[in-house]
Amino acid sequence: MSNRKTAPSLRFRGFSEPWEEKKLGEICTEIIAGGDVDKEMLEQQGKYPVIANALTNDGIVGFYENEYRVKAPAVTITGRGDVGHAKARKVNFTPVVRLLTIKTNHDVDFMENIINTLKIMVESTGVPQLTVPQVARYELFVPQTVEEEKRIGSYFQTLDRLIALEQQKYDKLNTVKKSMLEKMFPQKGAKVPEIRFKGFSEPWEEKKFEDLANRSSLIGFEDNLPRIEYEDIISGTGQLNKNIFAKKSRKSGILFHKDDVLYGKLRPYLKNWFLASFDGIAVGDFWVLQTKNIDSSFLYRLVQCRQFNDVANQSIGTKMPRADWKLISKTMFFVPTSLSEQTKIGSYFQNLDRLITSQGRKIEKLRNLKKACLEKMFV
Repeated sequence: MSNRKTAPSLRFRGFSEPWEEKKLGEICTEIIAGGDVDKEMLEQQGKYPVIANALTNDGIVGFYENEYRVKAPAVTITGRGDVGHAKARKVNFTPVVRLLTIKTNHDVDFMENIINTLKIMVESTGVPQLTVPQVARYELFVPQTVEEEKRIGSYFQTLDRLIALEQQKYDKLNTVKKSMLEKMFPQKGAKVPEIRFKGFSEPWEEKKFEDLANRSSLIGFEDNLPRIEYEDIISGTGQLNKNIFAKKSRKSGILFHKDDVLYGKLRPYLKNWFLASFDGIAVGDFWVLQTKNIDSSFLYRLVQCRQFNDVANQSIGTKMPRADWKLISKTMFFVPTSLSEQTKIGSYFQNLDRLITSQGRKIEKLRNLKKACLEKMFV
């Protein structure tokens, strides 16, 4: 007797029948290969999207105003490179070359998610490409009732909406941060920023960076100290992606202390920076910056502002560009004369970062929930 699983481990109440094994071609009324588009007709806005093989922006590369090739609902599947990613389409559209489209009488939200669990693989010596016959041959289990399909499809649609909503909030917070880094630091030709806290009106003073921070070069070997490497920092956030205290490492590096600023000098456009809240060892191409009569949280924001990034990216080297300390150290930056104003600026961005981090965790939890449900709600 076969022990092969024929029903998912997690189901909605009222459904108990085993699922049926089908080939994808058997449950499609049509499988369509994408074609060429008329670039002269392509517009930035329009009624009908033109969709390519890309995964970003839902693959939308433009719009046609008055014509389309595929009538919704349908499901698109990426057919080249990172193949097999499905997306339900509910607006009439035109697919571009290497994007496959399936038309089906089954619920398209259900079909999107079940196809995304298939782990479609393509044997290829070059760039993987998925063909119509290959898609048609893929086997999958489907419910015996349309009602169960719709319940599953609706559940994942709601989950996707929640993820998209939280992502919008996350993106908005990052946009606010980027804007405030522009407005709360003086721009070219200005001695004061556009936005300041109440009670501060004095002009900022111009100082060389070497008068604001020392670059430490003290090597640390201590086994009991945590190590931070490039791969441990989430680019552009200053957040760690793992518990570095659980890492087992005896690598040497530059010793840092609480309130020191770590700045990744290798490929500075990667934005690997970190404000230390503990003692440790920076392994790899980091500058460990220790403040001179300046608030550490303000210095941490200074290295994120446009002027610093512009100078840091005037790097030396081509294949492995590094920020040039000689150039950075002699560069003039405007800073508040008041330590209190520095602290307020640093505190503002610290609170903004906390909000961004919290929002990012919400998204991660929802994505992990979706991943778990995809594993349990399909055979």
